[in-house]
Amino acid sequence: MHALTFSRFGGPEVLEWSDVPDPHTAPNVAVVRTRAIGLNFADIYRRQGRYHLAGSPPWIAGYEGAGEIAALHPDDTHNPRFHVGQRVAFADSAFANAELVAVPLDRLIALPDDIAFDTAAALLLQGLTAQFLVEDSHAVHAGEHVLVHAAGGGVGQLLVQLARAKGAHVIALASSPEKRRAALEAGATHAVEAGAGWVEHVRAIAPNGVDVVYDSIGRTLADSLALARTGGTVVFYGMAAGDPDPVDPRVLMDRSLTLVGGDLWNVLTSAEVRQQKADRLFASVRSGALAVNVAARFALRDGAKAHALLEGRGTAGKVLLVP
Repeated sequence: MHALTFSRFGGPEVLEWSDVPDPHTAPNVAVVRTRAIGLNFADIYRRQGRYHLAGSPPWIAGYEGAGEIAALHPDDTHNPRFHVGQRVAFADSAFANAELVAVPLDRLIALPDDIAFDTAAALLLQGLTAQFLVEDSHAVHAGEHVLVHAAGGGVGQLLVQLARAKGAHVIALASSPEKRRAALEAGATHAVEAGAGWVEHVRAIAPNGVDVVYDSIGRTLADSLALARTGGTVVFYGMAAGDPDPVDPRVLMDRSLTLVGGDLWNVLTSAEVRQQKADRLFASVRSGALAVNVAARFALRDGAKAHALLEGRGTAGKVLLVP
């Protein structure tokens, strides 16, 4: 099979279209033929050498994709959940930037016939993240004022839609006019430029503070805490701009603030939970309540172009790789 690989760390130019050995089945592990693959910033960070990588080069990045089961281990041929030829997707299985991927059965999500491969590959990782943020990290309620950092990105657009569907008023922060338009189209009430003066602009919209802030930037954490109302919540779930400064717990005490950390993998506790949460996302897409924005599609062999586009932060939506 072919895969998008890299044998050294660096820019998109280190990526190569390589012929590598096919993966094999094992008990409770299926081989999936990918039809669409989601590109995420984690893939860029791995290529840059910012994440630890097991094994030796050439490495294959990618964790999210959709396709059909190409092979099952003989021990699993009577599995009631899966069969060869079945349409499936996954959000957290390694080496996804390839034509064939070995995926543990407990990480496979059965894909309904009316959900396209592109939709699944663009939705699952970021959609499951947005879902747990508005339900588990902080249960958003109708009438709340919600501030969303990076609202024009993949998670941000889905987060805006899910919060809006719950009846919240959403203030979207985004860096470019295109991303602010995308946030407004997703249902944001206001879209504010995430540049100089953004704190004052948000405060003018919500002078008493917002009920909850979703912060994936990191360096903005102190400002997020300042913009939360007395008794409000800040959900911290990413560090796109670097580590935040330490938080003095007296800041939380003085204004009765809640600071919550969020990680999706603490919520997906079983195969059943994974499927149930994914099915709810699929239902929202089916009903039209949730729109999946695919910003660009690239052939997997042209993955360097896809990496360059995403790394330049010029997209509003998901970038897909198609084998």
